[in-house]
Amino acid sequence: MQELLEPGGFEALAAFVAVAEAGSFTAAARRLGRDASVLSRRVSQLEQRLGVRLLSRTTRRVALTEVGATYLGRVQALLDELASASREASDRAASPQGLVRVSLPVSFGRLWIAPLLAPFLARHPQIRVEARLTDRFVDVVAEGIDVAIRVAAGVQRDSSLTTRRIAAYRNRLVAAPSYLAARGTPRMPADLMAHACLGFTGHAAWPDWPLMKDGARETVRPACSLVADHSEVLLLAAIDGAGITFTADWLAGPALRAGSLVEVLPGWGGREEGGVYAILPPGRLVPAKTRLFVDAVAQAIRAGWTH
Repeated sequence: MQELLEPGGFEALAAFVAVAEAGSFTAAARRLGRDASVLSRRVSQLEQRLGVRLLSRTTRRVALTEVGATYLGRVQALLDELASASREASDRAASPQGLVRVSLPVSFGRLWIAPLLAPFLARHPQIRVEARLTDRFVDVVAEGIDVAIRVAAGVQRDSSLTTRRIAAYRNRLVAAPSYLAARGTPRMPADLMAHACLGFTGHAAWPDWPLMKDGARETVRPACSLVADHSEVLLLAAIDGAGITFTADWLAGPALRAGSLVEVLPGWGGREEGGVYAILPPGRLVPAKTRLFVDAVAQAIRAGWTH
């Protein structure tokens, strides 16, 4: 913006924004620790430079003109971006340190976050981590959380929060080799009706299993020998040969790699793709300590994800 390049340009813009937000030169002067006459002079110089009136002044109040209101929105965004860039530069130059308060889903935190904590702390000895494991939907601002990791088919958008999608996942049908050896292997979704199935009541579509493969869609409502509201209970039962379960690939991944589970009806997965999200408090600038932790989570997932 040309105004910033003019002598005193930044000060004039800052004075205009302060007066517009405070509603008076006196209140703005108190906020900035400046003399009201100095602010008035700077705003007048800005108006002369632009050739428009930004503020309507009376003996009792100061109000934005129509042009001033539009200009204020653009200037505020510019100044916020400049302040953010300055803070980020300082933040990057400093050694990351301090406490990172993290909220984690219980199962995902145990399987994917817990193993990376020790290596992360070893790489960054000046950072401390407070991990809170809960499946409750936490309020990151009210509870003082630096980052909440959420795993969901979709995350509720809050324009005041910063949301970063770390990874995607789908639900898969899995069973133990011992179960399939004893009961046979399904060849098509309808075959699931003849099998012992393990149902997670937390699925959005429960009691249905909505499946898709190459654009083809099938919906199965299996007869379940076991249902539970915790997916790890069903995963362990599946590993022990109790039946077929429909679960997230991030949860089944370690057992699939170990061979204690195999995919049933390969290619038939959940219709909806879920995601792993990092939810951060408002503000463009993410502290280095928090950014490093989120990056570590993303790297760990990329290194070990099973699809």
